[in-house]
Amino acid sequence: MKTRSCRFPAWLAGLLLATQALAAQVGWAQTDVYGSAPDARITTVALYYPAQAKASAVTMGPFVLNVAVNAAPEPAVKGLIMISHGVGGSELGHSRLAEALARAGYLVAALRHPGDNWTDSSLLEKTPERYFSVRPRQVSHVIDALLKDPKWKDRIARDDRGPRVGVVGHSAGGYTVLALAGGEPDLARLASHCRDEGAQDPIFCSMGRTSRAPAPAQGPLKDERVRAVVALAPVGVLFTAQSLAGIQVPTAIYEAESDRYLVPRFHAEWIAGNMPRAQLHRVPNAWHFAFMDTPLWAIPTPDGDIAANPPGFDRAAFLTRLGGELAAFFDQAFQD
Repeated sequence: MKTRSCRFPAWLAGLLLATQALAAQVGWAQTDVYGSAPDARITTVALYYPAQAKASAVTMGPFVLNVAVNAAPEPAVKGLIMISHGVGGSELGHSRLAEALARAGYLVAALRHPGDNWTDSSLLEKTPERYFSVRPRQVSHVIDALLKDPKWKDRIARDDRGPRVGVVGHSAGGYTVLALAGGEPDLARLASHCRDEGAQDPIFCSMGRTSRAPAPAQGPLKDERVRAVVALAPVGVLFTAQSLAGIQVPTAIYEAESDRYLVPRFHAEWIAGNMPRAQLHRVPNAWHFAFMDTPLWAIPTPDGDIAANPPGFDRAAFLTRLGGELAAFFDQAFQD
């Protein structure tokens, strides 16, 4: 594990901004991915992609996007990057990062997880024993669909290893993308953690994920097409050390230094400490929601308002720098 603090020199920030200014504009479109069974849920997906049409500020719910809606995409993209949101989240909550990746040349697909989003919490409420197996499979299902989609399949870059696919996830989405890379959950670890250390990780352990036994395994969660992973303030305590050690794809773990929602030593640091190849980035003076866009109005959570920041933390500047860093990470990962 390599660790570094996320402090960016002024010259690097300026270079990233200059590079973005020269890049393509961001197109945006919404698509629905249908399940294979007749009664399967529809997955809503927001697509961000390089385009030449002029982008403008567009308000969608509590978020403001800078995109050209339904613009024609460029003929080719560097790869496909999936974004998985956290518990009760939205496909629009990480638009700043998605836009940065699209300006850098990627097709970015941010899904609204069926059963676990701002309009529907049935996955946790009705079948929590399936939560940790369903979420990764939802992402794989969208990858399947986009790699077959006539509009996108020939635009997504490939090499001798196949299509270039990367994943980004925040919070429960961080768990989701690490499971796609080969991390294996053990719900017994989660139960023992909340029994023995719940007082030190109170918000996570108050969310009721340990009340039922896990559903029987239905095959591995790993998706061999995933070639690079970024986990932002991820849920991590339930991963087995052995499975984390076996993850071979390039992986970056981002830790919010003052995270109260997922206390880092039990989650981000547990993951990185068991992954010899992982890079752990500590973001000073950051809370759990630093990785999300700032909404236009207050959104309450068990850890307070999503829009709130610690005194002195500039979320907009941080997300601008992080977007450039993620683009550089995926560029390098796909070259290795």
